[in-house]
Amino acid sequence: MTETPGREQLTDLLAQQWEAIALLVTDLDEKAWRRTSPLPGWTLFDVVAHVVGTESWLLGETPPPHDPLRPKTDVRTLPHVRNEVAVLNEIWVDRLRPLSGKRLLALFDETTERRRAALAAMDDDAWQAATVSPVGQVPYGRFMRVRLFDCWMHELDLADGIGRSVSEGGARAETAFTELTLGLGRAVVKGAKAPDGSLITLDLTGPVTRQVHLSVAGGRGSVLDEAADEPTTVIRVDSGLFARLRGGRTTADRHPGEVVVEGDTALGERLVRNLAFTI
Repeated sequence: MTETPGREQLTDLLAQQWEAIALLVTDLDEKAWRRTSPLPGWTLFDVVAHVVGTESWLLGETPPPHDPLRPKTDVRTLPHVRNEVAVLNEIWVDRLRPLSGKRLLALFDETTERRRAALAAMDDDAWQAATVSPVGQVPYGRFMRVRLFDCWMHELDLADGIGRSVSEGGARAETAFTELTLGLGRAVVKGAKAPDGSLITLDLTGPVTRQVHLSVAGGRGSVLDEAADEPTTVIRVDSGLFARLRGGRTTADRHPGEVVVEGDTALGERLVRNLAFTI
């Protein structure tokens, strides 16, 4: 299994990720900022506002006050808001929407620069301290791996919304894929209804090239370090498409012929259709 990068490495990867996001949107005009993104209810502006909001929250800040001249939205009623993390995300996005794209980008740069400084100033005890996160109470460093995953996925959202290609491999992607694959055991059992004894290999063909082995025993799915036996099902898919399927950005039906399933094809197809998860 992939190890969590150390504090300095992960801080550097986060800084690179924020720079990649800023580079993608730096030349957008105001109309382009308001294009729809692959995420329900969010524009490209909203995706960047979400990152600003989360990093601001990690700096101990609260959302700006609601503008009384704007209609007030009960974010809990929005169909894509499913948990308390999403509620907080949506409040930040809503409060930042009155800004121009240019002002949002300046705020993004200022906020992420302060986050770089805050991360660089942390010691190892703070990095290992238990903290509340979208994946439960975990060491702060694990939470930052979740942050890298989230920001990496949003880089893809922005690129897809703009219509640009970006590099989808490298150290940032490899680290993000650890989060993408961690919960696959649940998808195999709850989504695909795989019976005990099932052995599934996900063969990711690049730009993040790896094999992910899954087994089911006692009604529980597990991600294995290596294959225990010949798989009953093999699924071959480009890692970029896998990331978008796993992140709920698209569905397999929209990509005919791009996913190859061998062995127990019915099981494999059920898994491909039930990969989506939300942190």
